[in-house]
Amino acid sequence: MAKPIMAKATAVWLVDNTTLSFKQIADFCGLHELEVQGIADGDVASGVKGFDPIANNQLTSDEIKGAEENPIQKLKLKFNPAASGEEKRRGPRYTPLSKRQDRPNSILWLVKFHPELADAQIAKLVGTTKPTILAIRERTHWNIANMQPIDPVALGLCKQTELDAAVQKAAAKRAADGAGMTDDERRKLLSTEQSLGMGTDSKMPTAISGLEAFSLSNDDDEKEAPLPDKDSFFNLPDADDNEDDDA
Repeated sequence: MAKPIMAKATAVWLVDNTTLSFKQIADFCGLHELEVQGIADGDVASGVKGFDPIANNQLTSDEIKGAEENPIQKLKLKFNPAASGEEKRRGPRYTPLSKRQDRPNSILWLVKFHPELADAQIAKLVGTTKPTILAIRERTHWNIANMQPIDPVALGLCKQTELDAAVQKAAAKRAADGAGMTDDERRKLLSTEQSLGMGTDSKMPTAISGLEAFSLSNDDDEKEAPLPDKDSFFNLPDADDNEDDDA
């Protein structure tokens, strides 16, 4: 369903100037019913000036009047040529000002640890431009000497699920292209969940693992040594024999 332009401001106007139910306003403006209730309570959209949908050719007074009389009736948005193209435009991810200085470090981390990612994927993950990524790849960035690779997930520039999805997509594309990968590269292409769920077969042996054979060999030697007869513990020499020997 198409949404009115300035949906929240339109909801403010409808709450203030009509007796429509919260659900009717929420359905028309594309909001949650509780959000509309928050507007009525003054907890949401405080300071937002109402946007008249009648004056701006989005609703008619007859449409509003009919919906007020019938709570089940839904409002229908009038076609407004001026509203065409007002949908959310797709573009680079917005990065807060406080984190923009760390963005080159996250790009360096992605370029270093995930070279299979395309520039377009990196730009989408951290909200940057392709020339910046290219400069960091070629180490011609003006601040490359002071940059340190930092995980973009740790910086809050993207989610771990988004990074995993991008890596998996890049891996699938690389496999489709027939590019050969080493074992180390395959491990880098695994998601976090897959990496944590891997067995220990591919891990390097620890120092204690070599002691098992040594321990077993010692146990075998001890088992091969004959045990003394139990009767020998009770066949002790007599006291008289010891006295004769002393004499």
